[in-house]
Amino acid sequence: MTNNDIFKKLRVALMLRDDQIVEILELVDFRISKSELGAFFRDEKHENYMECGDQVLRNFLNGLVIHLRGTKENPKNPNEVLAKHKAQIPKKENTKDRPEFKAKPKDEERSRGDQSPSKSASAKKPAKKQFPKGNGKASVVEKVKYNFGKNKKS
Repeated sequence: MTNNDIFKKLRVALMLRDDQIVEILELVDFRISKSELGAFFRDEKHENYMECGDQVLRNFLNGLVIHLRGTKENPKNPNEVLAKHKAQIPKKENTKDRPEFKAKPKDEERSRGDQSPSKSASAKKPAKKQFPKGNGKASVVEKVKYNFGKNKKS
């Protein structure tokens, strides 16, 4: 896995925007522009694609620790920081509130939670077979006689 893959996965997992990543890198005194940062997230075939170096990834991870945990003098709760990131993500306007899809059960009588199914709709389970294999024949294992090492010759 390349540094770019790691950087992309962290960005998506933490729901970070480019400006937030620039701020995180500035916490460890590492300056980078948004356009330089955007080059890391481009497709490998793109002409402006750049490989993310070890130094950039190392500084980002060190800045991320400070961003989430805070410093010794000013500690933070990481869960609260991540909750702020979620709250800052704008909701899409074109999505409509619609009910969640629920598949219809095959047997509507069985799906009713408040009532038991009617007796007419319920079918009896087939009886358990006495002999699992064959047609009433004893299995081969039952025909074998064990002598337990004793030869009985008279």
